Amino acid sequence: MPISDMPARPHLDSFRRQARALQRAVRAGEPDAVARVARHHPDGVSGDDSGLQLSAAQFVVAREYGFASWPRLTRYLETVAEHGWDTGLGTAAVEDPAEEFCRLACLTYSREDGPGRWAQARQLLVRHPGLTGANIWAAAAAARLDDVTRLLAEQPERVAERGGPFGWRPLYYLVYSRFDPAVPAEPVRTAARLLLDAGADPDEGYLFDALPSPFTLLTGVFGHGELGPRRQPRHPRWRALGRLLLDAGADPNDAQTLYNCMFSPDNSHLELLLEYGLGTGDGGPWKERIEGLSTPAEMLRLQLRWAVEHHQPARVRLLAEHGVDFRSPFEGDGPAWSPGDGRTPVELAQLNGDTEIADYLLAQGAAPPAPEPVRELITAAFRADRSTVDRIRAEHPDALAEARRSRPGLIVWAATQAPIDTVTLLAELGFDVNAYGRGDAPVEEAWETALHHSSADGNAELTRRLLDLGADPNLRDQRFDATPLDWARHFHRPATAALLEPITAPPSSGE
Repeated sequence: MPISDMPARPHLDSFRRQARALQRAVRAGEPDAVARVARHHPDGVSGDDSGLQLSAAQFVVAREYGFASWPRLTRYLETVAEHGWDTGLGTAAVEDPAEEFCRLACLTYSREDGPGRWAQARQLLVRHPGLTGANIWAAAAAARLDDVTRLLAEQPERVAERGGPFGWRPLYYLVYSRFDPAVPAEPVRTAARLLLDAGADPDEGYLFDALPSPFTLLTGVFGHGELGPRRQPRHPRWRALGRLLLDAGADPNDAQTLYNCMFSPDNSHLELLLEYGLGTGDGGPWKERIEGLSTPAEMLRLQLRWAVEHHQPARVRLLAEHGVDFRSPFEGDGPAWSPGDGRTPVELAQLNGDTEIADYLLAQGAAPPAPEPVRELITAAFRADRSTVDRIRAEHPDALAEARRSRPGLIVWAATQAPIDTVTLLAELGFDVNAYGRGDAPVEEAWETALHHSSADGNAELTRRLLDLGADPNLRDQRFDATPLDWARHFHRPATAALLEPITAPPSSGE
């Protein structure tokens, strides 16, 4: 796993300088540099530090960024140079009306996304109705079929030209546009078909801020993401565009689409992609370009884990019916929210108290898990089953202590996934109500407290219960340095904000 984060705008010269600096530091005998080589190079450091070759230092730098070798790092940087995109471009206004329309009209997968931005794009188009006449990128974003047709006829090579404020090609602007939620279907579909027939690549994509998962045309079609469907919605004509791209040869194994859409229980994106072969094949051109992308089968296993842990039974059934492996344990490296911890899907369902999913998987042939007191205790607690908790504690006196040791942030996860009675029971069992954890996945990572999540969700009843149990309203989360009250205000939750305002200390004068 990488220990260094890839910069937003990586350049090979920067990594060369890092390698040379490491070589000089090792030759000078600096302990930290010597330790880096010892940790990442299979041959370590020889007795004569002055002999470290530049190639060895380059190898170490590559490994620190998660690449198997220097050539693989350089290949990735070449891919970024060709396909990279800086989301910061979406924040700066431009003077040209056509360019500004493109900037405002499109999803950027940044904090700038949202209906207010697209309303500005509509207003700009009203003020400058001719802005699409000479700009094929604006014409595509506005789905102005007559302008797209004429501009392509004048210069067919425009179909492959990168331009506009983001340096995208015309079809990408069309697919990522969100300026009009009622945009008519026919000009959108016909303009997209015209661009594809003229040679647009159905697998076009960009690496946003050098992240290794490509945001493709399909990603733009299906939309969604961490900011939610209001600020990052699907394209209004997503189904027609999706079929058009898939019929044109777009690879359905689109990891970013799967990630963006996994937060919602709706499965329509999966149904369409599965129809076109999601989970099969070699992963397409992006898998060939980028080392480390998941295989098609791995992508669907990640989806299965998320669905099991987030109470999405319809998605579990859909994936199982399409041949996704629901019997094997999750092993090997995975995203932080989907670790290879050796648990099977049935075990994970039981750990979350989800008997519906667990029973379904068992009925489909999954093996029943071996007895495990800690898992069974947590399972009973998530069902708020006090009698079973008491029985397990009596039969296995060490189970509770081990559960608290291995899952110190469990109450944070429970606050987002389980009934209030579960949170109460966990607190009574000695789980720290002020523990830090994650509320989006059942993994141990010290991000925020349960009170942060109840406040952000606007759950006044749970917020009161947590406060009664001893939750501290002045604790700050570890990512944004914000209190639960700050979270309530940020997410516009007046009910929980009203509860927290009288008991939250005002910021100090230095803040």
